[in-house]
Amino acid sequence: MAAPQPPHRPQTERRTEPRPEREPRAQAGPAYGRPPGRRHVLLASGALAAVAAVPAAASSAAAAPVGPELPDIPGMSGDRRANELWYLLDQATLYEPSQEFTDAYHALVAHYGPGWDNILLGTWRRLVTTPTYRREFTDFVAPVRGPLEVMSRVQLGVFDAVYHPADPRLVRAFAEFGQGVLYDPRTGALHVMTGTPPGGYPVWHVVMRAMTFLDVDRHRWERLAPLNAFACAVHLTADPDLEHVNQPLPRRTVRRLAAHWLPRGITRLDEDFQSFPYPQQQD
Repeated sequence: MAAPQPPHRPQTERRTEPRPEREPRAQAGPAYGRPPGRRHVLLASGALAAVAAVPAAASSAAAAPVGPELPDIPGMSGDRRANELWYLLDQATLYEPSQEFTDAYHALVAHYGPGWDNILLGTWRRLVTTPTYRREFTDFVAPVRGPLEVMSRVQLGVFDAVYHPADPRLVRAFAEFGQGVLYDPRTGALHVMTGTPPGGYPVWHVVMRAMTFLDVDRHRWERLAPLNAFACAVHLTADPDLEHVNQPLPRRTVRRLAAHWLPRGITRLDEDFQSFPYPQQQD
């Protein structure tokens, strides 16, 4: 059986030098009904699968490396370990998935249809404000618990190969992903969420809720949720060029976003993500 083929952005000539600095885009209002971009299969299927601890704020504190130090790659832009994380996740879920992962993906398609990620998102939107949200959404995703367990296990294996579960450097990995500063010569492209708006973030949040309600790596998903919202806020603030290496945001801006989003719990983020795809930045 062939591996699932997600949509890809057009293959255009890429350069690795930064684009000129520009003012960050102000947050826009809600926009509904637009499909996720290139990474929707990765993120909607439980990609990036989980982190065991989320720092209360962005931190550059050192943590012991996982495994051997990573060799330098000429031409790479951004943090070396962060590039490795997103590269390996792409390989494990998009480009060289195992047969088990591919079968799990096709099981989701067989149950919900080719647009299963949008079906999950639409169902979540319909139920999230109702008194029976938890029970009804759990019932809706219960038939695909097996495939979600497979996808979670695959992603956890990647995460744990690159970072310790409580590694504070995960904040940097998500921040640089959101800013579009991770260029990887192995793929000739940026590691960045695609789509306008970047719909993978809210889809990912909804899949997290499915995981937590089904008790699939629940604690790790609950701790990952703020990182997803943080990366989304960083992306929407930076408005990165999806084809070229971007100028990083000012550190004070990243610190402000981290302080706002990282302390939030997944239940509060249910409320924030109702403004799909822009979590509302308000206290």
